[in-house]
Amino acid sequence: MNQKETVSYCLDALKKAGAEKAVCSLTNSEKKELNVEFGEMSLFRTTFDTSMGMSVIVDQKKGATSINKTDKDSIDTAVKLVMDMARGSQPDDAYDIAENQSPQTFSKGDESANQDKMYQSLEEFVDYVKSTYPQIQIEAATMDFNHSKSFFQNTNGVDFEVREGMYGFSPMFLSKDGKNTSSFNYTGVSALEIDKPLYKYGTIDSLLKQSVEQLQTQNIPEKFVGQILVTPDCLGDFLGFITGDISDGKMITGNSIYKNKLNKQITHPKLTFHSHPVSNEIADGYFVTSDGYIAENSTIVKNGILKTHLLGIYGANKLEKNRAVNDGGATIVEAGDNPHSDIIKNIEKGLLLARFSGGNPSSNGDISGVAKNSYYIENGEIKYPISETMISGNIQEMFNNIGEISSDRIDFGYCIFPWISFKGVTIS
Repeated sequence: MNQKETVSYCLDALKKAGAEKAVCSLTNSEKKELNVEFGEMSLFRTTFDTSMGMSVIVDQKKGATSINKTDKDSIDTAVKLVMDMARGSQPDDAYDIAENQSPQTFSKGDESANQDKMYQSLEEFVDYVKSTYPQIQIEAATMDFNHSKSFFQNTNGVDFEVREGMYGFSPMFLSKDGKNTSSFNYTGVSALEIDKPLYKYGTIDSLLKQSVEQLQTQNIPEKFVGQILVTPDCLGDFLGFITGDISDGKMITGNSIYKNKLNKQITHPKLTFHSHPVSNEIADGYFVTSDGYIAENSTIVKNGILKTHLLGIYGANKLEKNRAVNDGGATIVEAGDNPHSDIIKNIEKGLLLARFSGGNPSSNGDISGVAKNSYYIENGEIKYPISETMISGNIQEMFNNIGEISSDRIDFGYCIFPWISFKGVTIS
């Protein structure tokens, strides 16, 4: 059987076993991976992965499982297991599967890796770091190409095929000079093709430069309440609070701050951001949602107003609300009016926050954590890199106290983020 026939066989087996509604998916992926450790090429490998998922609904009871073997005997065994799981579970009227949609095939990216380009690019990156930033030690760096084929079918007639090829690069590094060592830093980018030196993607070159600067850090002069200018590298930690809070988990348990805030103001009017999984602006998006619908672009917050919750089929049915048209992610934040260098000039006292290490916010949005790889700002100037410093505040209040959003933004391949300043943050 070919891959599509394998999924059809699984679906037929589930129906014959008594499933009233069923879903079957199969993903085969091949990854080419080049690794650097301690500044030297260390490994090239190819890995293969197969994953078949199946779920069923019987008398509004649900069972789900996944396997990594796709021969008939393995599928038949899994079918029996998932049916037994469903019959032994608790019924829930909110269980359902995606409605019928026209069969479609989606594809993007290369079918196979340009291995010569991968090796050359990674070698050039290592040489660039050694010659430009000799104090930097590359702890690890991974250059990979992942090609996947996915098939998704359900008993409502949904039949999708997705083929995707994506390059990824993620370096982790620190600086050493005698007894001085900087805090380590890291980043990651995605791209459909490698068309420029790796250090020019995302914020890689800026982070390398800052790593050397951070060999000499100082303590802030005193505890104070001021502004933080959150860099694109760090912004996802803060936006993730909003998107996590409007997704199934928090919404269903009733712990979401924003559960009754649809079409109401939840942030400063300056903030607008979207989830654009099928936009040409986003390289590493997706075509099909996790619950089996063709993904669409959406606006999550417009001029500070919450425009959608991120609910899947189950969450939408459970709460009697609308299902979201995507799974979130692929985030694009609208640009502001001034470059981030001008925003710094308007900060009397605060931090340039490049990395944040802290736990999840409390249920009311209180946060505290450590500012790493960051800088002290005073009278509109970056003064010096700081030793690890605590910041605390309430993330809900922070989003209502936005100072400025930068006009310049960084494209990481999977998101496009500006710099955003927040007022009223305690720094100690």
